[in-house]
Amino acid sequence: MDFSTLGNQVENAYLFKGSAQKPFLAPRGVFVSNGKLFVSDTGQNRVFIWNTIPQTEFQEPDVVLGQQDAVSSGRNSGGDVTSQSLHYPSGIWSDGIKLIVCDAWNHRVLIWNTLPQNNAQPADVVLGQPDFSTNKPNVHGQAAEPAANTLNWPYGVWSDGSQLWIADTGNRRILYFDTIPQENFSKATAVIGKPDMETRDYKNDEPIWPYSVKINPEGNMIVADTQFYRNLIWKDWKTAFTQKADLIIGQANFDACGQNQFMLSPNSHTLSWTYDAMFYKNGILVNDTGNSRILWFKDLPKENNAAADALIGREDFNTSSEFKGNLTGTQSALYWPFSIATANDQLFIADTGNHRIVICKLQF
Repeated sequence: MDFSTLGNQVENAYLFKGSAQKPFLAPRGVFVSNGKLFVSDTGQNRVFIWNTIPQTEFQEPDVVLGQQDAVSSGRNSGGDVTSQSLHYPSGIWSDGIKLIVCDAWNHRVLIWNTLPQNNAQPADVVLGQPDFSTNKPNVHGQAAEPAANTLNWPYGVWSDGSQLWIADTGNRRILYFDTIPQENFSKATAVIGKPDMETRDYKNDEPIWPYSVKINPEGNMIVADTQFYRNLIWKDWKTAFTQKADLIIGQANFDACGQNQFMLSPNSHTLSWTYDAMFYKNGILVNDTGNSRILWFKDLPKENNAAADALIGREDFNTSSEFKGNLTGTQSALYWPFSIATANDQLFIADTGNHRIVICKLQF
């Protein structure tokens, strides 16, 4: 990779591709906690844990979840769904003790009460399903209505160590638990984006396809609302149960829904298939996935459709994923980055389209 394509907002960049025995395939989830790296190797139905941050292009994982070893990759380990298996894992959260994983295509969220130490270690708790052997959307199938304890394609998860938020993407809502559940099939305490737990239809001022949810220590909440090419911000997450978002990134109002606002190329305030965002220092990093870039807002925006202050991954704000540098391949630049994480000043990018993690130091 020509690291100059990342721009001058980062330095000391390098690539990480996972196990040399069987490298990443479309990793969609990345998370860092207490010096440990967690990666959802989504295309190969496994989650990796490294107890230290890798410094080289390849490093064998300390723990593999969802498979017996680092070379296996079958959906649900090639069999039926169990407490040990995974199918298209995505969002990850950990505090270095607990581990929570969105097992998206098994329509459930798995919780390990203590950090796994062994390959294929069974999860302790399952949410969204009555037990570890069922995996239909909303328990009864795609046509079933949601309930307070069901899930449909959950892609994003966040916790502050005591409370839990799940982006229940297929049900077009965010579920809130006032404590991290200890029992299977626990009911959510409240719902964000819907008037009740049974509603799946949506209005334009609600999260339409929420893919990730993040909350900072000040109580601000940001939701990557993929289908409407926008991020929604609540200045106080507690108001999200009854009020629409305070701010929109990527669109001018709640009814606007254009990919790059229907323009032929992006600019400093448009988005295309945004799948993640996170708070960093006083500002926000936004994964503009379809444009293969990350936008930086140095402060919390004060109005809808605010322009980004800087970007990572493109030479300017008007360059999208489709540019001449990609004519012979995408390896020299970011390509469809799905998620990001930070640890101190390091940025970890799940460069999903290139099947790798990009690790670099932020200069903001």
